[in-house]
Amino acid sequence: MDIRRAGFKCAAGISVLVFCALFLDPSASLAQNKKRHNANATKAAAATTRFAKRVDALLGAEPASKGEWGLLIADAETGETLYQQNIAKYFVPASNMKLFTTALALDKLGTEFRFLTTLESTGVITPEGELSADLVLVGRGDPNLSNRKFPFNLKEEFDGPPEKVLAELADALVAKGIKKMSGDVVADDSYFPRERYPNGWEIDDMVWEYGAAISPLVVNDNTATLTLTPGQAAGDAVPAVVAPRTQDFIVDNEVTTSASNVKADLTLTREPGAHLVVVRGTLPEKSAPRKLVLAIEEPALHAATLLKALLEQRGVEVSGGVRARHEAIVTEGITPTVLAEHVSIPLGDSVKLVNKISQNLHTEVLLRTAMRQQGTWNSFDDVARFAADFYAKVGIAPQDMIQTDGSGLSRHDMVTPRAMLTLLRYAQTRPWFESFLASLPVAGVDGTLEERMKNTPAAGRVHAKTGSVEHVRALSGFADTAGGRRLAFSFMTNNEYGKNHETTDAMNGLCLAMIEEFNAVPAKRSREHRQPQ
Repeated sequence: MDIRRAGFKCAAGISVLVFCALFLDPSASLAQNKKRHNANATKAAAATTRFAKRVDALLGAEPASKGEWGLLIADAETGETLYQQNIAKYFVPASNMKLFTTALALDKLGTEFRFLTTLESTGVITPEGELSADLVLVGRGDPNLSNRKFPFNLKEEFDGPPEKVLAELADALVAKGIKKMSGDVVADDSYFPRERYPNGWEIDDMVWEYGAAISPLVVNDNTATLTLTPGQAAGDAVPAVVAPRTQDFIVDNEVTTSASNVKADLTLTREPGAHLVVVRGTLPEKSAPRKLVLAIEEPALHAATLLKALLEQRGVEVSGGVRARHEAIVTEGITPTVLAEHVSIPLGDSVKLVNKISQNLHTEVLLRTAMRQQGTWNSFDDVARFAADFYAKVGIAPQDMIQTDGSGLSRHDMVTPRAMLTLLRYAQTRPWFESFLASLPVAGVDGTLEERMKNTPAAGRVHAKTGSVEHVRALSGFADTAGGRRLAFSFMTNNEYGKNHETTDAMNGLCLAMIEEFNAVPAKRSREHRQPQ
């Protein structure tokens, strides 16, 4: 073979002679490749050994050792497993379940999908400004009928009253010339079947904001804030204010002001389905107001009540009452007229908020909306089958997941670390991946990881979703090492009993060990991706 015609030139010099010899002697080239491969394998094995020793140190002592741990780390580009422990075992994932749900929503709906909320009526507006039929607020799953500012940038920001979007709809209605209404104000949440609480949620969850009832009408996250303001001296009354106003509950306030050296002590009680909220205890004199964010159990009725009050504040005379509509009504020959509408932010922005702050209700709404866009459904069993079809497409084995809600608040959800890594690697192949990655909290920077791993080499490099319910901690996502390697990982632990930050500290330590020990890009891949000279 004429080497010069092949584009090579052997000149004097040891390095060129060696190269030419290897080129002319295939056995020598194979030997060199084998030697290089063995060297790379040795380095990889050494990295895994070092990481394993750090795992033993972090998880080998109590309280971490009392729990069960599942760990899986892979090269995000090649899928090569770098470390594994209990990857096929079930773990309660807590809010790591949100990764599955937000990926599904992005895959099915796309980053530019927008929700539509309307004010409709079958009546007509007379020249005198009277609407002669019911006014219907129709919800279709927009999770942000609130005063949040978008896009999310490092932290949540708010502008205006919590019912801001409803107020804008009321303004639009008044601009139509409506001055009087003879019908009712109706809130229609029939877009989803009425299943407010998924299987596996606990009674205590339903009292607080993280367990708000699921509905396609989500005004201010279906919550109201109870603000308690202590007095200036011990013995003073503690005023209680609820905002936005709601008929969902009434407050029996038995809180008093204590001396400044007495620690705050509050107890709140609300029985399931009851309207009475009892709050007892003490707050120190001259201390800052205490805010308790409570869940609304009847979101549609709450929305209708708010809308009527907003219309009346704008001078509209409403002679009818308020009510909720949970089932769709089909009236032959009569098509409601849309009098006002609100179009949501793009789904990509909504997903970013969900994962950054770990918003349970929003996640549940995204899952159900994705299903609803495919057609009507009757129960969560239908949603679960719909989700299972997506996971099969992703490549997740059916026995690797049990899903009973979308957010991970359910204690009946079960996931293997193997399923999580399969999802993460699938996400990388999709056109919506950048939106998905941007939605993950960043260590030491924002979201639920803002205060974690600060001032460490992991800060700014770990992009991952946290998960936390009692006795459960999880962290899954991606890590970019200083050497330019991207890792995909899932850390889960169940049956933990640590009272403080022991488990969280252990997970932070695992992240640091991971980006340090698996830092370097494999030599073979470095050559493959090297730019032409």
